[in-house]
Amino acid sequence: MRMLVFFDLPVKTKYERRVATAFRNFLLKDGYHMIQYSLYARVCNGLDAVEKHERRLRLAVPANGSIRMLVVTEKQYESIRILVGERRAEEMRPADEQLSFF
Repeated sequence: MRMLVFFDLPVKTKYERRVATAFRNFLLKDGYHMIQYSLYARVCNGLDAVEKHERRLRLAVPANGSIRMLVVTEKQYESIRILVGERRAEEMRPADEQLSFF
């Protein structure tokens, strides 16, 4: 499964820019990778992981702005069509963070 986080945060004042940067840094440190400037994605292994990361996300969201979360399956995520531009290296990694035991 993939968690997608979409956000629009105000950045008019120095304080708002600091808050927006802190939120983006939280996402990166929590295992998300940037798809587009205000769209980040994270791989989750099941609904338990989604719930855990949703709780973590709720604690980190700023008071102002607009933040949305969408959970999709790997099959749905793979159906993304790129209309302009190219896939980034982060998107080409096979099934991020999945572990295999032999």
